[in-house]
Amino acid sequence: MSLPSDAKPKKTSRELLFRIASAAVLIPIVLLIIAYGNWAFLLLLSVGVALLAIEWGAMAAPQLSSRMAVAISLAILGGVFTVYLFNMLAGLAVLALGAICAGFYFRYLKGPHLDAAYGAFYIGWPALVLIWLRETHNGVYWVFFAFLIAWAADSAAYLVGKLVGGPKLWRKYSPNKTWSGFAGGMIAGMLTAGTLADLTKLFQSSTAALIVGLLVAFATMGGDLWESMLKRRYGVKDSGTLIPGHGGLLDRVDGLMFAIVAIGGIRWLVMLGTKL
Repeated sequence: MSLPSDAKPKKTSRELLFRIASAAVLIPIVLLIIAYGNWAFLLLLSVGVALLAIEWGAMAAPQLSSRMAVAISLAILGGVFTVYLFNMLAGLAVLALGAICAGFYFRYLKGPHLDAAYGAFYIGWPALVLIWLRETHNGVYWVFFAFLIAWAADSAAYLVGKLVGGPKLWRKYSPNKTWSGFAGGMIAGMLTAGTLADLTKLFQSSTAALIVGLLVAFATMGGDLWESMLKRRYGVKDSGTLIPGHGGLLDRVDGLMFAIVAIGGIRWLVMLGTKL
């Protein structure tokens, strides 16, 4: 049953208001915790991992959702704390072992074992990169880059797509996303990176900052599309109902997860001595 034509703008306005209200509450809290770091940042990340694991379990294994959530959380948090206490390579080894164990555990339960293993990697990889990134030199700035560019790109893509419309980006898996929204998100990501670069002085040139913004915005768009494909595979519209106007937490951070990995790769190149 379709909505009356006059109801659609009202529905869109309500969604936008919910998005703005949610962002106004959550963004300052998250940024303050990132800036503070230490135990508060580790606690925020741990809670986020647990919530994402719960949503993943509900999508991938509705009949065994709590068991999958626990298995995935243990695998990821083991890797997160290993990175925090030791180093990234050790954390990756722990995550890989945890993902394998989760897969075998669900094979024993005759459940979706590949989904359990993949869920640990899908959620865990960005979590490990994030804790590593925060602990590097100027780590606060690098994490801010990932979060703010991803938020700007995602918000601009939504607004431009709603206002301009036009041809669909990937109708099969995400019928609401448009090429105009994609372009708006890319431009917003570049402008945000350029502004942040002027404030943080992380890059030697504005051109390098714009390229970083373009790459991270592209990763954000890719992450959003990838999660849309996963939701279609599992037959759900949203990953959950945690955040008003956004659905689940996974719906909110899908692009951010890819953005974090992209920024992590760029940071690693900088640490190797590549001049940007």
